[in-house]
Amino acid sequence: MPLTNQQYDSILREYEERQNHSRRTQLQKLNEIYENIPEYEEIDHAVSSVSVAHARKLLDGDTHALADLKHTLHTLSEKKRTLLLSAGYPSDYLEPVYNCTRCKDTGYVDGKKCACLKQKIVALLYEQSNIKETLKRENFSTLSDVFYQGEDLERFRQTVAACQNFIREFHSVYRNLFFYGSVGAGKTFLSNCIARELIEAGSLVLYFSACGLIDTLSGKSREALSGISQDLYHCDLLVIDDLGTEYTNAYVVSQLFSCLNERHLRRKPTLISTNLSLEDLRNKYSERIFSRITSNYDMYKITGPDIRMYLKTMQNRK
Repeated sequence: MPLTNQQYDSILREYEERQNHSRRTQLQKLNEIYENIPEYEEIDHAVSSVSVAHARKLLDGDTHALADLKHTLHTLSEKKRTLLLSAGYPSDYLEPVYNCTRCKDTGYVDGKKCACLKQKIVALLYEQSNIKETLKRENFSTLSDVFYQGEDLERFRQTVAACQNFIREFHSVYRNLFFYGSVGAGKTFLSNCIARELIEAGSLVLYFSACGLIDTLSGKSREALSGISQDLYHCDLLVIDDLGTEYTNAYVVSQLFSCLNERHLRRKPTLISTNLSLEDLRNKYSERIFSRITSNYDMYKITGPDIRMYLKTMQNRK
């Protein structure tokens, strides 16, 4: 689900429009004040004149010019504030109004993506994928253990409890989750449950199939890589679904390790699901990846019937 340059530019244009709208609104309010409080406009003009005059004094060597300017500007500012209040306006009536006060509708804070921009990017990614609709169907409210029995049921319930604890302690305890086991036994469903809860709580969650993640990391989508690579390392939770279904070579393995390692160093949680056994995981990937996962992830084996196939069979019988 890569984001193209065109889509990224579209988001930034929205921010530009927000800034333009703020400036237009501020100008309309200023014209309103000038019309209703002529003295306010006179003070604004005086500010310009005073600033120029004190700048000349400063250039002429007047060491008190800067301090005098600050004092004069403060006095004029207080007069303007008094005029607004006297006319029935709030003192901050002419202050710009932003959708996001953190970035002031620029999308960036100190050169880094603001949380609001990150959320917009993720929202667009979900919009163009099927995951948004999937999360409406697959969440804790639709979760059921009726398909499991015996040891399978015990494992499933333990994993569900671990998922709920993961969500509850998400912002206070760093941990990663690794779901493995039978095909169709509910690993992806539980991943979706976690993603849904955290997204609704305002966390930045990126959800990739293993194939989609590798396409992005390997540079097959260069446009997307420039816009999303840092988010892979900094998002609150990265979900990698169906690890093992992607094409694997030495380069892919190194890119995957780099991603997992960077997130671990930043203590950013990652959730991985796979149909691979632990032995297959070791054989398919490097020892470094196997060691990274087994030593830094809470491992949960989920076994049971292929629920997807069971439901499909039941649907076909109707």
